[in-house]
Amino acid sequence: MPYKVSLLTCFITIYISSYLFVVMAAAQSDNNANVKIGFGSLFVQSQFQPEKPYLTQLSPKAVPFVQEYIRRQGKELEKMKYWGRPYFGLYDAILMRNEVPKELKYLSVIESHLQSSLRSWAGAVGPWQLMDYEAKRFGLVIAPGIDERTNYVKSTEAAAKLLRELYQEFGDWLLVVAAYNGGAGRIRQAIRKAKSRDFWDLQYYLKEETRMHVKKFIGTHYIFEGGGGLTTMTKDEVHLFRKQHLQANANSLTAADLQLTDTLSIKGRYMGQVVAAHVQLPIAEFERLNPAFDQTLAKGLVYTIRLPKPQLTMFAANKESLLVKSIQTLLNPR
Repeated sequence: MPYKVSLLTCFITIYISSYLFVVMAAAQSDNNANVKIGFGSLFVQSQFQPEKPYLTQLSPKAVPFVQEYIRRQGKELEKMKYWGRPYFGLYDAILMRNEVPKELKYLSVIESHLQSSLRSWAGAVGPWQLMDYEAKRFGLVIAPGIDERTNYVKSTEAAAKLLRELYQEFGDWLLVVAAYNGGAGRIRQAIRKAKSRDFWDLQYYLKEETRMHVKKFIGTHYIFEGGGGLTTMTKDEVHLFRKQHLQANANSLTAADLQLTDTLSIKGRYMGQVVAAHVQLPIAEFERLNPAFDQTLAKGLVYTIRLPKPQLTMFAANKESLLVKSIQTLLNPR
């Protein structure tokens, strides 16, 4: 399945647009402080708590699907974290300006894998797979020779307005994802039949395609946000945490350690035991070189991993597969 958009003009448009919107995004940062609000049915508690590990808060009803989704899609989505950055930067700015959580950008991932030219069998077009009547309702032009649904900026603006409109009615972002796929009318009908606004209660009153759409969003949400916490920390807090970590790490090392090892900055829900086993380093030695490894990455922060030079080369060559294996181990410790 192709996941890359290779046209140079697309990237130029995206980077320019990202630059223009980043100023507006900064002005709206306070509006995005509680980005997990509205995800009550995704977590055990009514609201995500950034100080606690993401996995322990994820609804048990979501875990089995997330595990399978990681097995099938994890590698491709981990790659998308890197090549998709220009798109995500643009999405974040527009979604935040429209008071929509940045996590809703993952809806575009499952809709189109960020492809602007994709057209569905039903006639939906673009990275957000908008139907023509919805696109026109939010001001997009669709005429012979022009379809603004393929424009990343304009289609994201329209999608953000639609998502916000759906949230104002349903008050739960999982139901918004369901309505985006199956239509608001079907969600209203499912709510009446289930006598509940909890996705897990009403899911079987929805079409299988819509149920799976929501679960794909959950799986993608986990792969991209599994560390938890980063988006809820201020820039100063992140800087202080990293500074304290690097200082504590350096203080525990000998001159020989510094000479024989090297470092690499990483992010993602790696597990120390998985990494240590792969590079054939005793876990006690790994933890000595990398204090608070699991705890730091669980907060969604960047960690500067330190390993003997041959082992660091081995880790760098296999870091994507190690991340997937770490997440699978977290979900299924046995």
